[in-house]
Amino acid sequence: MTATYETQRAALAEVVAIPVTPFAKDGTIDRDTHRALLRRLLDGGVRTLTPNGNTGEFYALTPAERRLVTELTIDETGDRATILVGVGHDVPTAVASARHARELGAQMVMVHQPVHPYVSEGGWVDYHRAIAEAVPELGVVPYIRSPVLPGARLADLADICPNVIGVKYAVPDAARFAAFARDAGLDRFVWVAGLAEPYAPSYFSAGATGFTSGLVNVAPAVSLNMIEALRAGDYPAAMKVWEQIRRFEELRAANTSANNVTVVKEALASLGLCRREVRPPSRELPESERAEVAAIAAGWSI
Repeated sequence: MTATYETQRAALAEVVAIPVTPFAKDGTIDRDTHRALLRRLLDGGVRTLTPNGNTGEFYALTPAERRLVTELTIDETGDRATILVGVGHDVPTAVASARHARELGAQMVMVHQPVHPYVSEGGWVDYHRAIAEAVPELGVVPYIRSPVLPGARLADLADICPNVIGVKYAVPDAARFAAFARDAGLDRFVWVAGLAEPYAPSYFSAGATGFTSGLVNVAPAVSLNMIEALRAGDYPAAMKVWEQIRRFEELRAANTSANNVTVVKEALASLGLCRREVRPPSRELPESERAEVAAIAAGWSI
């Protein structure tokens, strides 16, 4: 019987939360706080989680820490949400991470954008193929940040690997997204707006049905309000949410997203939910900028 991955596909047409990775005073992962933040997301109505995403500081974690994040997330979540585990780095590392996720009961893996400086179109297909073929039972979601990759290459990959079922598209160009999705096959994949709430309305208008979110760590209801408006085709209501989160997301995007994770953790710290520490190459907000983030978080009536 051919797998259809319907459950996984449905889980991508959601707010795909990217949980932060909280650190303890000694710099290690704070396991208890991590679990508490996950419970807060689940209790808030989030049903799809991506451990080891960029908001979780994927590239600043050791291999053992990435495994721990996966284990904590799956253990704490149980059957309350679908788990999309972030994997990446070299092919053997990514394959090992994907198999580890499968052994623990994850339903999908998201393949981080290759960070190698020399990425050919065919090499991109080969990289994702090696990972997808290693875990044929899991749904596979490429994370696309390159504006030069053509949609035809994604179609080539899916021809070989039918478990490639969705795409996290994170190129800040709605017109390019619309063309890419149609060249790859608009109805063939679940399209996730990978640049979160600021781009969700424009990407939904072009065919996306889910979006990723780091903001959801701070205010689950705000993110869920946006997706409900978008599902209803109520773009004025979605843009009201957009206006509500605009400044927060501008702070995250400033200086080529230097404070993308920092601002989220600062908001959580202002609410007493976790420490503000991030790892290099990220850096904590200076004292002079913390009050604005705290005021925004407080204004969401969390």
